[in-house]
Amino acid sequence: MNFKKNLEKNHIQASAPCRVDSGGTLDISTIYLPLHHLSPVSFNIALDLRTKVSLLPWEKGYVKVSSKGFESAVFKNDEAPFNHPMGLMFALAKYFDAHGVHIKIESSSPPRSALGGSSSAAVAILSAFYKALDRKINPEQIAWLAHYIESSVAGVPCGMQDQLAAAFGGVNQWTWKMGDRSPEFEQRPVFENEADIKDFNDNILIAYCGIPHVSKDINKQWIESFVRGETRSIFKKIIDLTKEFSKAVKSRNFRQAAKLMNQETKLRLQMTPDVLDKAGKKMFEKAMNCDCGARFTGAGGGGCLWAIGEAMDIDKLKFLWQTILTPIKTAKILDTKIENKGIMTG
Repeated sequence: MNFKKNLEKNHIQASAPCRVDSGGTLDISTIYLPLHHLSPVSFNIALDLRTKVSLLPWEKGYVKVSSKGFESAVFKNDEAPFNHPMGLMFALAKYFDAHGVHIKIESSSPPRSALGGSSSAAVAILSAFYKALDRKINPEQIAWLAHYIESSVAGVPCGMQDQLAAAFGGVNQWTWKMGDRSPEFEQRPVFENEADIKDFNDNILIAYCGIPHVSKDINKQWIESFVRGETRSIFKKIIDLTKEFSKAVKSRNFRQAAKLMNQETKLRLQMTPDVLDKAGKKMFEKAMNCDCGARFTGAGGGGCLWAIGEAMDIDKLKFLWQTILTPIKTAKILDTKIENKGIMTG
């Protein structure tokens, strides 16, 4: 479908938030289906580091994708490679058989920072195309579609939690299960009102360690060890820890939440020592010394770390983390807050 004429009259924009998380990997069907009897869950927080997508007119028969941190690319509609660094974006456009369109991506988060940026971009792109076609935007449908398209081109099993944080926003526990005909999720907001969410900002800290990550490397190790039967007992422990973590956050028992988060991080380090880089391991130690919890975001191996704790403990940790990050080029404490809203169009 040629979008050029439509977009010359009306430029389309949509955006979706990034996230930090706990209990990741449990949202991958390779893991949650064999462990369905344990009701696997993941916890995540949407951040106001939004990924904005603009659909602009382009030459008929061609699709262009541009995003900061990546080289822009233009391909004929039927020749766009899905194994390209921005192959997911071309695959999303191909779902609509789109051409005559320039997909411009503007991310507020650092490139490849393990904050779920590619998934938030996917959710925003699908929402933008739905808006261009004057279709109703259903967050659940958009999240599933983004998940399945990403899974189809990634070459590795993919989870679902990034797309859900992007589509819905807020602070949520997600339960993964199988319905009558297809996989399903259950959303359980951790806080009931916006005031509690606003207060929760004082209990978290997010930092970019300055080294981009490649999520499929570590994810692949987790999946392969699970399939071999070597780490299933560890993932069972992670399910229990994630459930208890959600309860502790809900009851605002942040010292307990910190202990539970650190237990999960130690289990992940046991499976994959490279999930934290050198700076990340120092930051993890500082967090524990301050009675805070710390964890990599996404699949780790570079990217971001986030921490949870009592407000006064987080203040102490912020100074210590800044001391570690200052010598590292591009590393920094991120200026971000919890985002209540998911998909937004304009």
